[in-house]
Amino acid sequence: MSSTDKALSGLPARIVADQVVAARAPWDHVVRKGQTLRIVDLEGNQAVDFLMYALADDAERYSAQDTIAAQGNIFLREGSVLLSNEGQAMAVVTATSVAYHDTIGGACSCESNTLRYGHHTKSQHACMENFLQANARHGRGKRDMVSNINWFMNVPVEDDGALGIVDGISAPGLYVDLRAEMDLVAVVSNCPQINNPCNGFNPTPVRMIIAEPAT
Repeated sequence: MSSTDKALSGLPARIVADQVVAARAPWDHVVRKGQTLRIVDLEGNQAVDFLMYALADDAERYSAQDTIAAQGNIFLREGSVLLSNEGQAMAVVTATSVAYHDTIGGACSCESNTLRYGHHTKSQHACMENFLQANARHGRGKRDMVSNINWFMNVPVEDDGALGIVDGISAPGLYVDLRAEMDLVAVVSNCPQINNPCNGFNPTPVRMIIAEPAT
């Protein structure tokens, strides 16, 4: 990539992986301890559903409950520590150009689409299918699914506890950086949802960059 590539600004010197994930597609990659994973919202207003599993033993995986309880907040911001179900730090949000990210909106599925938006949506591709496809490459199935992170997704909570999925707060070129605190497998669904505003009703590509300090 060109040295003038703004998407690489501020990252460690050595680029390990750099891939564009097509709209509606899954992605998975090993991220080693100390490496930084940058997720770039290329066209803006694109939700990126995200899971993590420990590489050494995938019975240890991201825990929304432990993460929310430890930080006392349902939103993820710079400095947020993402914990596993063993209470161990899996990754840290070291930088983000978006104010906050969602932990409670969940992943869309054919079943939830049917319930929320009508039976005519039953055949639409959804995040659960993406997660299952990516996880299958590592021998995981439905029993290994847990609550996910939604990078760039806007799920505000009102004073009375009501919440909803509304227009995103991201924009073209904005990003989030995660530094791995253990060897892990990152699993992504570049959300295909077209029935609510989380993707601006138009799913678009995202860019996944993994970088590490030069040796």
